[in-house]
Amino acid sequence: MKVIFHPRFYEHYTHDPAAAPGRMEPMVMALENNFEFLEPEPASERDIERVHGKNHIQSIKGDPLVYEIGLLAAGGTILASELAFDGVPSFALVRPPGHHASPHSCWGFCYFNNIAIAIKKLISEGKIRSALILDFDLHYGDGTANTFRGSSEVNYFHPEGSNRQSFLNEVQTSLQTQKPYDLIAVSAGFDRHEEDWGGLLKTEDYLTIGEYVKQAAFERCQGRRFGVLEGGYNHSVLGRNLKNFLQGLNG
Repeated sequence: MKVIFHPRFYEHYTHDPAAAPGRMEPMVMALENNFEFLEPEPASERDIERVHGKNHIQSIKGDPLVYEIGLLAAGGTILASELAFDGVPSFALVRPPGHHASPHSCWGFCYFNNIAIAIKKLISEGKIRSALILDFDLHYGDGTANTFRGSSEVNYFHPEGSNRQSFLNEVQTSLQTQKPYDLIAVSAGFDRHEEDWGGLLKTEDYLTIGEYVKQAAFERCQGRRFGVLEGGYNHSVLGRNLKNFLQGLNG
C-alpha cells in the first residue's frame, strides 16, 4: 500500500472545512509509520481537460493558489491510479476534494474532479476499458455522476443506507455489479462517521468497507484498487477512520 501525499496539502488555500488548518496532520500521523509515502507531481492541463472545459479551468486559474494545489491533488490521484493499475493498492491523501466538480462547474469545496481525471487518463491511454467508482462520502458526488452520465465505461455508485448494516450491504452489493470493470476507484469521504456530520458509521465500518473493496478487486479486476480523500471534517477521528479503511483495503 502506497500513500500519495505532498507537504503542500498542509497549506490553507481557502476558507472552507476541507481546507481547514490541522485537517491533514492527524491523517499523516496515523499513517506515516504504517505505509510508504510518495510525493506526486502536478497534473498537466491536458490531464484536466479530459474532464473539464476550458472556461471552467480558466475560472479556477483566477485563484492561483487554489489552481496550484488543485493540479497537485489531481496529480496525486493520477499517481495512485497508475500504481493501482500496476497492482499496487494506493491512496491519494490529497486536497481539495473533487467529487462535486462537474465538467463545467463546481461547488462543495471541490474544484477539479480528481478521481474522474485519473480514470479518464487510464482509459484514454488504453490501460483500462472500464472502472467502478464507489463513493462512500456522506454527500452524493454529483460532479462524478455528471462526468460519467451515460458512459458505458464507468459505473458510479453512492450507497444511501439508512442504518449501518444497510449501508454496508449496499456497498457490498455495488461491488458485485453485473457490469465488468478493470479497476475499482473509491471516493473516500469520512463525514458519515458517528462523530462527524453524518452520524452513522463506526470506525470499524471503514475497515469492513476496505475489506469489501479488496475482496471484490481480487475477484473481478486482478486486485486493482485505489482510493482518494473526499470529505471528513472531525479532525479528532479522521486519522483512525482513514487508517482503518487503508488496513482493510490493503489486507
